[in-house]
Amino acid sequence: MASHYLIVKTSSLGDVIHAMPAVTEWCMQRPDARIDWVVEEAYAPLVRLHPGVRRVIPVAWRRWRKALARRTTWREFATLRQALGETRYDAVIDAQGLLKSAVIAWLAGHRRIGLDAASAREPLASRFYTQRLCVPWGLHAIERCRLLLAQAGHYPPGETLDYGVHLPGPSVGEPPRCVLLHGTAVAAKQWPEAHWRALATNLQAQGMVVELPHGNAEEEARAHRIAQDLPHAVVPDRAPVDVMARRIARAQLVVGVDTGLLHLAAALQVPLVALFVQTDPAATGPRGAGALTVLGGPGQCPAVAQVLEAIEALQTDLSGAPPEPAAPMGAPDAGRAVSP
Repeated sequence: MASHYLIVKTSSLGDVIHAMPAVTEWCMQRPDARIDWVVEEAYAPLVRLHPGVRRVIPVAWRRWRKALARRTTWREFATLRQALGETRYDAVIDAQGLLKSAVIAWLAGHRRIGLDAASAREPLASRFYTQRLCVPWGLHAIERCRLLLAQAGHYPPGETLDYGVHLPGPSVGEPPRCVLLHGTAVAAKQWPEAHWRALATNLQAQGMVVELPHGNAEEEARAHRIAQDLPHAVVPDRAPVDVMARRIARAQLVVGVDTGLLHLAAALQVPLVALFVQTDPAATGPRGAGALTVLGGPGQCPAVAQVLEAIEALQTDLSGAPPEPAAPMGAPDAGRAVSP
């Protein structure tokens, strides 16, 4: 007889991606399990790509909290309560440890598993659980989530890291593409715009199509400034996260700052150079089975030359030989632009 479990991990994008390996491992250890997942509506399309998730239940905390006086907000909340009550779960696991996620767990089931007061980001959340588990701080966010679910499921955490999402890679015959993830909601995490422009110029000179996605008007404006004077740079339309996942999966290279899409690139095993200027990559840096290099850290700002060296090293590791410089598209001569 199948067992039914509910995972609560609503946001942010990076946190949701960090939870995916734990869900994959749970499915391997408990093949009879049927897993539902509560997640913010913007990230629901990505969670639906995980084959181990039976049902995705979207929430809209970010939108609701801005419109608490509207009837539509409370109607949507009532719809959420109804959705949570449609299945009698053997256990509800709050993998987030916040008051908002604990309330969802409380609404969803009688047996509620979560972090104890010493382990949760918001200790008060632990009061909503019927079973409280200790997960040490100091571990990477992925390992904390895996350990929580392993304790809840009574199995030892494994060593294989599998996010569960597998999408088609680059198409044969297409020009090589590099996705530059320049956007982040935290200004202190940003890499200087002049550095992005110099990097994009170098990559185009190597024959790569540079793609500059964006998530809001400010990022779109920056993308166009970076793409200025680069005739083959692409600033695509804003897209849902599952569409972005497919775009990233088809790239030969991703360079990005500490943002959710960076972790998505790692999950999809796309060759990746990660740039950290504020946060500690030991705690929340990208992890994956693909080629991956992390540069920088708190108070550090990687130079363009460092990034180019890291890209060349990745290309060498993947091909077994130094990359052949390609002629820039639309230009007669090959060459690398001089970086600052």
